[in-house]
Amino acid sequence: MSKIGKKPISIPSGVDVTVTDGFVSAKGPKGTLKKALPAKVSVSIKENILSIIPESSVRDNRVTWGLARALVQNMITGVSAGFEKVLEFQGVGYKATIKGNDLELGLGFSHPIMVKGPEGITFKTEKNTIRIQGIDKELIGKVAAEIRSHREPEPYKGSGIRYQGEHVRRKAGKKAAAAG
Repeated sequence: MSKIGKKPISIPSGVDVTVTDGFVSAKGPKGTLKKALPAKVSVSIKENILSIIPESSVRDNRVTWGLARALVQNMITGVSAGFEKVLEFQGVGYKATIKGNDLELGLGFSHPIMVKGPEGITFKTEKNTIRIQGIDKELIGKVAAEIRSHREPEPYKGSGIRYQGEHVRRKAGKKAAAAG
């Protein structure tokens, strides 16, 4: 039994979920998402409660049971409340500005880095943070990882781009190591 897969999903008011030909689509106040269900699972909706059931008890059929439930739950949460990831950057001269739907990063290179904003993703910048907002959790994580990969946090000065709340393990420099 999958601990995650067997939990039912309650569908909030204002969200419409439909299942057709192996695809699940969710429509809510924030937008619409449509994803393919993993094979060998079926979906049943009764009175605003959605349940995901493996087609048989064979191990191969139960492998994607929890995955399917998590994907559908993320779709429902995305179209009703949305998702957000926050990146922090630290370093001399580092800056982020929004140009249209794109994000321009100044990360100490000789040229600015342009990150194209995919459809459904919005950027917001503040003093030293970048907020990535949208309805698709998977796409938000992908964009955040792409932005972070341009200048990952380094262990000596701690400069770079990191997720909010991420702890970067610091190392002692040459002088501190030689003195000890």
